[in-house]
Amino acid sequence: MKNTIIVSGSLLGINCRYDGKSKPCKKLLELQKTNRLIPVCPEQLGGLSTPRIPAEVQGGDGKEIIKGKSKVTNKNSTDVTVNFLNGAKETLKIAKLMGAKEFIGKSKSPSCGTGVIYDGTFSDTLVLGDGVTSALLKKRGIKVSTEKDL
Repeated sequence: MKNTIIVSGSLLGINCRYDGKSKPCKKLLELQKTNRLIPVCPEQLGGLSTPRIPAEVQGGDGKEIIKGKSKVTNKNSTDVTVNFLNGAKETLKIAKLMGAKEFIGKSKSPSCGTGVIYDGTFSDTLVLGDGVTSALLKKRGIKVSTEKDL
């Protein structure tokens, strides 16, 4: 029986990134041979369109968002925190429904990043932290990594 892994859709070639493009990961495409990969896009699941205005976590990371102590805004200063939280919750539902114990997300993403994310200034500056979806999945006992960990 193959392991079921939830994966950021853009890593599997699905055009769901903020810019309407994808970032296929060859190592993940190889992993598909021995595992069942379920693509998701938390931002889409949370109600955001594709393409969409870039967003970053402001003043913290996904753990702070979950606690209600921080927010996610897009480059036009629109608060999209609710969309990111809803997308994280929907991704968790999919993981539970499919029996997935692992999530591989897009590095640096405000949803799917793990370990480092952009700092909220839209200046390509990175800070330590997790995206909203990664933080929620970790909190619920799901192993979280990015394509950089493969």
